[in-house]
Amino acid sequence: MNPMHCSPHAHGARPVGRVMQLVMLALTPATLAGFWLFGYPALYLWCVTVLACVAAEAVCLHFAARPTAPALGDGSAILTGWLLALSLPPWAPWWIGALGGAFAIIVAKHAFGGLGQNLFNPAMAARVMLLISFPVEMTQWLAPQPLAIDPANAWSALAVTFGAGMPDAVSSASLLGHVKTEASRGLSLAQSLPAQWNALTAGFGSRAGSLGETGAWLVAAGGVFLVLQRVIGLRIPVAFLAGVALPAVVASTLAPDHYLPASVHLLSGGVVLAAFFIATDYVTSPSTPSGQWIFGLVGGLLTWLIRTWGAFPEGVAFAVLLMNAATPLIDRVTRPRIYGRQRNGRSLGAARNG
Repeated sequence: MNPMHCSPHAHGARPVGRVMQLVMLALTPATLAGFWLFGYPALYLWCVTVLACVAAEAVCLHFAARPTAPALGDGSAILTGWLLALSLPPWAPWWIGALGGAFAIIVAKHAFGGLGQNLFNPAMAARVMLLISFPVEMTQWLAPQPLAIDPANAWSALAVTFGAGMPDAVSSASLLGHVKTEASRGLSLAQSLPAQWNALTAGFGSRAGSLGETGAWLVAAGGVFLVLQRVIGLRIPVAFLAGVALPAVVASTLAPDHYLPASVHLLSGGVVLAAFFIATDYVTSPSTPSGQWIFGLVGGLLTWLIRTWGAFPEGVAFAVLLMNAATPLIDRVTRPRIYGRQRNGRSLGAARNG
């Protein structure tokens, strides 16, 4: 018998590379829709971010004297860059994607030992670093412009990617940022929330935001695909969405002029992307069923709390990182009792024999 097949090891039917391929396939519709809405600068930023992650992965593997081809072939570095790009402003300069990709791989992944050993989700760690370090570049949003991906604009779009900046005529604010700014001026929610807000169309590119925000419905469809393919389970996504929606429903019911409704919270920012693609990361989320419910519910609640009273309009990345840090404790607390062993650690046989 092959010792690699003996207990206590359990081997899944899908290799890591296959899982990464399915996740990237699920992200493809929302990503292509983002390119259509935001044009070539968004495409260039996505390419730069992904290539930065792959290059950083190759460098780390080289210095660690580990085989490069198998690790790069599993697609984990590509997926990290992909998720990070979906969380960035579509017209951010190239160095935002390059710096974020390098940080995600070198600091958030390989500093902890590489694939399967990182404590924090690399994409969210990089996003928080960029947001804290470069708040101006990370909060410059673009109003969607369908059919902006005209071949005639391919060359001129490089000027935006390489630092020309975003023209004032096309700059905009994300919905959460707009409401936060207006609230700071003393305006009520009825005055600050756009009158044209519609929960059904908001996730199809009607509002400014990141690639993973404007295509929220397509991101959700990709998440359902992963559930049907048994790549992820339903516990964390459902719990995360419920953790955001439940306090929003209660607060908006009690004080509708001061708190955003649940539909705004669910379809704005990165809630849907985080619920299906980030919080469900195998490495940084709990492995026990009850732990996954706790992880999702508390993560969603933290997202709502940060959005409502925090200094930043978006709280998804901060909430995910906080829950990543709590994952070892959650796993320890929710660890199932070993059959035949009492809670004090003594076996039943030892207890009977005194």
